Amino acid sequence: MSGPINKLGIIAGSRSLPLLIAREARAQGILKIVAVGFEGETNPDLAALVDEIVWLRVGQLSKMISAFKDRGIQQCVMAGQIAPKNLFDVRPDLRGMMLLFKLKEKNAHTIFGGIADELQKDRIQLIEATPWLKPVMPGPGFHLGSRLSKEQREDIEFGYRIAKETARLEIGQTVVVKGGVVLAAEGFEGTDRCIARGGELSGKDGGAIAIKVAKVNHDMRFDIPCIGAGTISTCVAGKISVLAIESDKTILLEREEVEKLVKSKGPAIVTVP
Repeated sequence: MSGPINKLGIIAGSRSLPLLIAREARAQGILKIVAVGFEGETNPDLAALVDEIVWLRVGQLSKMISAFKDRGIQQCVMAGQIAPKNLFDVRPDLRGMMLLFKLKEKNAHTIFGGIADELQKDRIQLIEATPWLKPVMPGPGFHLGSRLSKEQREDIEFGYRIAKETARLEIGQTVVVKGGVVLAAEGFEGTDRCIARGGELSGKDGGAIAIKVAKVNHDMRFDIPCIGAGTISTCVAGKISVLAIESDKTILLEREEVEKLVKSKGPAIVTVP
């Protein structure tokens, strides 16, 4: 990031991450915050935390870029999730259509990377949101909940290797394992549904382990691994015994609510490696 930032744009997906960034950016002295929100995705509460919010449909790339350009925004961050199905079930404008047409592979990484390139053409830089996220990215040694058994630690090590490989292949960043067997690997359905499927396949006693990682050389400008109370509730419903996340590369939202869920029902949450 070159020089101090006084104005910041937020490309706001779902859940609470855009709200967190808006609060942290304001607390750290950002004078003007403009958000672009997406109908059916972005939390409307964000409007109260920014100077202005512009509402769009997913795929309206020209309007998104104009929203920042017309308001003097030269740096922006991408925060929150866009449901995977909505990245493909869109009615793009002409600029969005041209972007999709140029992409040989169409996944979250290539689409977001293409958006960053289009922003740059209008002298708007997509930057990492990590300066405002460090307080909610657990580091090495983080542990909530019950102590791990030898078998659980072995499953985490096994699942971590598998998750890194599926992430490298652009398949997904989450796997569910039990006893050295892969029960589920994340695909198009997203993290929570992968965990639910793995929990269902683990049997009536549950006890499976979910591992969520970042890709090698992960572009931290977008698609940062993220968990929150919703993910933990899914783990509880699927009787997942441990959720392992990659240290310093995973966002933990709604910390207080997460700690309550872990204390009352599990699962343990740990960082790896």
